[in-house]
Amino acid sequence: MLLRQRFLPLQTYSLLSASSSSSSSLPFSLYFQKPLSHSIYQTPNLSSPSSVHHIHASASKTSNSPEAAKFIKRELFVPPGVDPEAITGDMILPGSNIVLGPYAGHSHIKEVEFIKSSAKPKDCPKDNFPEFAILGRSNVGKSSLINALVRKKEVALTSKKPGKTQLINHFLVNKSWYIVDLPGYGFANAPESTRMDWSALTKGYFLNRDTLVAVLLLVDASIPARKIDLDCANWLGRNEIPMIFVFTKCDKSKNKKGNRPEENIKDFQDIIRENYRQPPPWIMTCSVSGLGRDELLLHMSQLRNYWDQ
Repeated sequence: MLLRQRFLPLQTYSLLSASSSSSSSLPFSLYFQKPLSHSIYQTPNLSSPSSVHHIHASASKTSNSPEAAKFIKRELFVPPGVDPEAITGDMILPGSNIVLGPYAGHSHIKEVEFIKSSAKPKDCPKDNFPEFAILGRSNVGKSSLINALVRKKEVALTSKKPGKTQLINHFLVNKSWYIVDLPGYGFANAPESTRMDWSALTKGYFLNRDTLVAVLLLVDASIPARKIDLDCANWLGRNEIPMIFVFTKCDKSKNKKGNRPEENIKDFQDIIRENYRQPPPWIMTCSVSGLGRDELLLHMSQLRNYWDQ
């Protein structure tokens, strides 16, 4: 667990507890005390990253003002090496609450190779490359996101039948780090015994994988928050597993009976605030349009480089 302990400073998602230590001791500050309707969700058009207004006006030019400093402390994921007083609007990744810091580096994917599928965590690769696990409810778009990230069709096979992924699948990127496709959870049509096996498989992976940099927890932004997603986030938080909320399907407009994606995201965050003193970083994505792809890879690069130092 030495590598996991070394990486603990990156974790920003402590559950509320009477015995919790002060958040000022953590290198990353991330707070959500107010709705983000006047900071992130200014523009309804989500077809391109540049259309998402990504920072409060008070912090768009300088963070020296008390209002800007309060906003930064309350809303943003501030990585190591960044002076909060020096943050400006162009340092915030569009469609997210993530500040880009000095550890961000090369994020271009030149090659990707499927390495193996493992039925047990102990069978996973043992070459100590850092890895990002992709987790989410069945049919949330895990395979589509992986294919969009690597820009190759069918690297991770998509299916019209949710729940097809039943193993831990490792994809080696640039011969230096892994994307890990985990079984989806919450597929009602799968046999109960299989669902239980999947749960044991993924939990065993999280608790015993020292090379895990962070979990990309995918949440469908086109529908209201689901209890199963919140339960998963709470389990990861209780077990001190680093996490990024990746909101998928952010291109889908409001239907007759539902909310817009940004409204669902805000509602999800409101619920998370009830349990988390320091919520994880989050980002909006769309596998069809490519929204959030480059930004997510940049953030993964800064986490990976900080982990690997």
